[in-house]
Amino acid sequence: MIVILGLIILIAAVVVGVAGVLTNSASGHELTGGFSVFGHGMTGSTGTLFLYGIIVGAAALFGLILLLTGARGRPSRRGSVSRRGVKQSRGETASAGRDRDDLVDGREPARAEDANARGNSPHGDRTLTPDGGRRSRLHLFGHRSAPQ
Repeated sequence: MIVILGLIILIAAVVVGVAGVLTNSASGHELTGGFSVFGHGMTGSTGTLFLYGIIVGAAALFGLILLLTGARGRPSRRGSVSRRGVKQSRGETASAGRDRDDLVDGREPARAEDANARGNSPHGDRTLTPDGGRRSRLHLFGHRSAPQ
């Protein structure tokens, strides 16, 4: 919808510009007073002067578009780099958590075997759960222990 509105405004501006240049190009529309830009005297008709105004306005609009595009592009690049860094950090955190769980899981059966070989339980008078006592340790990792 915005693109269609922009196209309509652009076409209207072109029509007004062409009409302004063509209707003010006759000899009756010659510049009578002195008109200069940066010390350079302008001659011709008011239509020519209007055409120069259109060109300067188009150049200014082009510069503004470049400025706004450049300003908008920087934060989005920084944002994508930040999002990529957060995603990588989350992946590393998840990997470290899995490694920790693997180490804990591998340590419990070894403790149970060692305790059984010595004839005593590493957990006092408690017996190990089927998962090697993990349910009783979940509170250490911020989880509630499952009912036993």
